[in-house]
Amino acid sequence: MTLLQRLDDRLTLSDEETMLLDSVKTLCREKIAPHAEHADRTGEFPWDNVNAINELGLNAMFIPEAYGGAQMSYTAYLACVREISKACASTGIIWATNYHGMKPLIDWGTEEQKQRLLPKIAEGGLGALAITEPGAGSDATGMRTTFKEEGDEIVVNGGKTFITNGDVADLYLLFGKWEGIAGAKESISVLILEKGTPGLSVVRLEDKMGTRASSTATLAFDNCRVPRTNLIGNPGDGLKILFASLNKSRPSVAAHALGIARGAFEDSIAYINERKQSGRKILEFQGIQFMVADNATDLALAESFLWQVASWVDAGEKDFGNEASLLKMRASDLAMRLATDAVQLLGGYGYCKDYRVERLMRDAKITQIWEGTNQVHRQLIGRSFLQR
Repeated sequence: MTLLQRLDDRLTLSDEETMLLDSVKTLCREKIAPHAEHADRTGEFPWDNVNAINELGLNAMFIPEAYGGAQMSYTAYLACVREISKACASTGIIWATNYHGMKPLIDWGTEEQKQRLLPKIAEGGLGALAITEPGAGSDATGMRTTFKEEGDEIVVNGGKTFITNGDVADLYLLFGKWEGIAGAKESISVLILEKGTPGLSVVRLEDKMGTRASSTATLAFDNCRVPRTNLIGNPGDGLKILFASLNKSRPSVAAHALGIARGAFEDSIAYINERKQSGRKILEFQGIQFMVADNATDLALAESFLWQVASWVDAGEKDFGNEASLLKMRASDLAMRLATDAVQLLGGYGYCKDYRVERLMRDAKITQIWEGTNQVHRQLIGRSFLQR
């Protein structure tokens, strides 16, 4: 048993969580992974994978029981994200986005909102998180989508881009600026937009380098009328809700990246144990052993920190923003490096689509970009040491 397998075996899960994770691993091995190449090649949304995930009732693991769920630990959730993402990075993004989009509703929503909206997600509905705009990426304060109060309704105008699940979501967690509140930060507010709302349209779907089966949409809002009862918190609460939600979604992005990294590492190890040069296995060459040792060490340390951050969340910790940035940054950089190294170790075969490391290298790149570019995370981490 390798050190990475031993690390997995030490994961602290309940018996019920262990059984569910075993079921997810079986699903990934038998259904999701075999379909990943087709999904990547065609760019078709993997409804079969989503339906299979829903047959396991996997959305329920992050929804409280009072709203139709069967809530489990954050650690168990991250373990499932990693397994699904290792099998198919596109499917990993699709499923994890349900959590990213709906966790603020769970944490900040009213009892009425949760009773009305969360059962739809627990039953297998899809969620979306709508923050980014053409002129507002890592700096969310530049968003221009507006919320205008008219009686018991909120009128939404504007647009969002790069929205995962944007064309298929049942519920959207949508950020915009409240008309009548001054200040780029102070005016940011958040509401739930429901599928089929008049005035909501999909402008385009992106044709991407990687995670090609995960739909990424540009959305337009043309006088969308949303019940005021769908407002999360109060007008102007959006920025604090956004920051709190990112602290929990960034470790999820790290788990996604580490699934890709683990897949690339395992594929390269299998290949260099079989492939021979000059009568010797490639892994018998000292230079290759040094590369493997460095990659295995970095992967073990990153995964250990993933489980450390998960334990803080499960213990109810609130202040771990810099640690979440560190984890997301290091895991995504590692995914890109390990996927690139896997292509190198497979040589010419690694550059061909017959082997999945070519796909993993393309899939890895987005993890360095979304949920805050790694340059922004380095700035956040570095700035935290500034003495005021």
